[in-house]
Amino acid sequence: MNIIGAGLAGSEAALYLAHLGCSVTLFEQRPERTTPVHTGDACAELVCSNSLKSMKPESAAGMLKGELAALGSFLYEAALDNRVSAGGALAVNREDFSESVTRAIESNDRITLVRGEVVSLREDGSVCLAGMSEPVGCDADAVILASGPLTSDALAEWLRGITGEDTLAFYDAAAPIVLADSLDMTKVFRQSRYEEGVGDYLNAPFSKEEYETFAHELVGAERVIMRDFETRDLFQACQPIEEIARKGFDAPRFGPLKPVGLTDPRTGRRPWAALQLRAEDAHGQSFNLVGFQTNLTFPEQKRVFRLIPGLEHAEFVRYGVMHRNTFVDAPHILDTSLRVVSNPLSVPLYMAGQVAGTEGYCEAIRSGLHAAISVFSQPMGKQGVTLPSETAFGALLSYACNPETSDYQPMHVNFGIMTPLERKIRNKGERYAAYAERGNRALGEYRSQLASLGIALRGPIDPSEA
Repeated sequence: MNIIGAGLAGSEAALYLAHLGCSVTLFEQRPERTTPVHTGDACAELVCSNSLKSMKPESAAGMLKGELAALGSFLYEAALDNRVSAGGALAVNREDFSESVTRAIESNDRITLVRGEVVSLREDGSVCLAGMSEPVGCDADAVILASGPLTSDALAEWLRGITGEDTLAFYDAAAPIVLADSLDMTKVFRQSRYEEGVGDYLNAPFSKEEYETFAHELVGAERVIMRDFETRDLFQACQPIEEIARKGFDAPRFGPLKPVGLTDPRTGRRPWAALQLRAEDAHGQSFNLVGFQTNLTFPEQKRVFRLIPGLEHAEFVRYGVMHRNTFVDAPHILDTSLRVVSNPLSVPLYMAGQVAGTEGYCEAIRSGLHAAISVFSQPMGKQGVTLPSETAFGALLSYACNPETSDYQPMHVNFGIMTPLERKIRNKGERYAAYAERGNRALGEYRSQLASLGIALRGPIDPSEA
């Protein structure tokens, strides 16, 4: 098998196919060719946030993690092994996480890791690397393209050519990280929303006057790209904080800076607005500005974000950056096995990760696992590998690969795209719990079908034992 890209999706697919007994050649362009946001050459590097979202079983994100655990995801297990405190969410030490995945790949006898930029594929599935005259990875039974949201221009151009569709580009943003000991702890307080006692988040509270000053400077600050982005060009889940403010003066206060569920211990009241900061490492030495993806210039980030109470002397260990993301029009290119329908290659071609039109870390991991199972089970027939739409990822696939879906933008798992329950439940908590229970039943049936084909799934993983 040839897999293009050693990000979250490609790394998961490689490790899972190796577990199933397949020989895999995994291609990664770094360090031969880097990107504006990657900092090293490790596999599965996280570049936007260190949070993998909620662990609550009755949430959509929690349902997805339940699937990863039940199917024995390698990267989900690595995330659990390298987690840092984040309340009810799963957050990781990003360096330790990436290093553990890299070690697992490099030590696996069934995986060959090849460093170099893939510029195209030949009809037989072999790979053409930049600067090399001969193709690599011949005699592949299948190819998984998991080149990520930062797919190189050359590979993106090849992809446009073979799909017959324009590859869509949009912009994504990464939030800054500050050192913990540079924060003013007389102003910043530790608390998680709606939770009593010491929480996992730090909170920087604004008064009304402080918020108005900050919002005014934020809207007027200098940006890297000096034009207003069209709404359709912005990645909805990673909107730059300054673009949110441009939609309305109070928009950040009802978004990333919402103060609900928090009480400022200095006043005993809810702040006018509040920035939450999440630990980036297990020791709490650095913190991520939650929801503060940005396109401001580095000097402006330092000036404007130091207007936040408690961050007046913040030391930035990483500034926020804006970068291009690339994805295909999944509803018209992929089926629910993540296979490219109109494929000019002589071997099956699959896609996984954000380039396939999914959004989110766990979604990328799950797509890599799904593509691996699809590739492995393809010779056995399609009947046993259809993922039920009642599962979290099955619902996402049903939405993303539905030809009737128009103007497609990358999507994450959520209850809004799931098949409605047979009986209407008004209570939101009970309704979400019912979704989760139904999804677990469907996932159990799916596992049984795969087992009947002789597919030895890994797992399940018990998060409490990690």
